[in-house]
Amino acid sequence: MSKLTLNAYPNMLGFEQLERLLERTAKSGNEGYPPYNIEQTSDYSYRITLAVAGFGESDLSITVEDRQLVIRGRQQEDDEGRIFLHRGIAARQFQRSFVLADGVEVGEAIIENGLLHVDLSRTRPETVVQTIEIRTK
Repeated sequence: MSKLTLNAYPNMLGFEQLERLLERTAKSGNEGYPPYNIEQTSDYSYRITLAVAGFGESDLSITVEDRQLVIRGRQQEDDEGRIFLHRGIAARQFQRSFVLADGVEVGEAIIENGLLHVDLSRTRPETVVQTIEIRTK
């Protein structure tokens, strides 16, 4: 099976960055942990909610790297002097990535009741009409 590229469509010019973005998203390797929701909160805003029970504010980091929202969690293991008879809650690190379109900005992040909420907003697109002058040579 051959790989379909945007170069196969000659009338689509300048979309090389989109193709790289799609490839990067496919390779992001997000596993199923932690579970998350994405909801549209208005025509121009979204909210990502991750279930991060057991993680404190200092255990989490949120960055935007090259139009990619990256949320990382790393718990400090405090097992010294503790003897577990059963350990079903692991101090597990994670990284979740979300690719952001141009014009999407990260707003505030709130942690409450074991849920991390990250709000996003998208600027309203402006309609631009440009007339190109035709010259005679």
